[in-house]
Amino acid sequence: MRSDPTILAFDTSAAHCAAALLQNGVIVASCVEPMSRGQAERLMPLLEELLEENGCNWRDLDAIGVGVGPGNFTGIRISVSAARGLALGLDVPAVGVSGFDALAELAPKGHIPAIPAPRDQVYLMPDGAEARLVARHDAESLGRLYLCDQPDRQVRTIARLASRRLASTPTPPAPLYVRPADAAPSRDVPPVLLDE
Repeated sequence: MRSDPTILAFDTSAAHCAAALLQNGVIVASCVEPMSRGQAERLMPLLEELLEENGCNWRDLDAIGVGVGPGNFTGIRISVSAARGLALGLDVPAVGVSGFDALAELAPKGHIPAIPAPRDQVYLMPDGAEARLVARHDAESLGRLYLCDQPDRQVRTIARLASRRLASTPTPPAPLYVRPADAAPSRDVPPVLLDE
């Protein structure tokens, strides 16, 4: 691995598609498109456009960085699946970065990184504890929260952290789900399969 890797990072864990390109230790470009749905269709064209606009192609990449959540269940699956597929196809490592790790880099000293969640809740991961979903009012009683509503800053941080983590052999990224999906399993009885 080169000492100055080119890393493409992206995140779709909230209502956006966000991407950043890091070269020689510097973020050379980033983009964010707000969207509540459609990330699966938009992510790959967005990444291709970002690379092309900066004179890169897929084979120039040394690694993939990806936001693994917590956040929107479907959005996390989209990003993590894309990162793992790209890593496999390009034969480069993929590095997962949690939203908590990214926010910890951005948060002012003494603030608690918190990720917005539905129903006036936030995701928290207190030091040494499991990530959990907490009512925002209860979370605010723990101290000053840092909620980053700037996906551009977050995806840039994901790229930087992915670059730092390349030195250790990263394991394939895995989704960080804190709560189950909102979708319920089908109540229909599955069809009976007949053996011939």
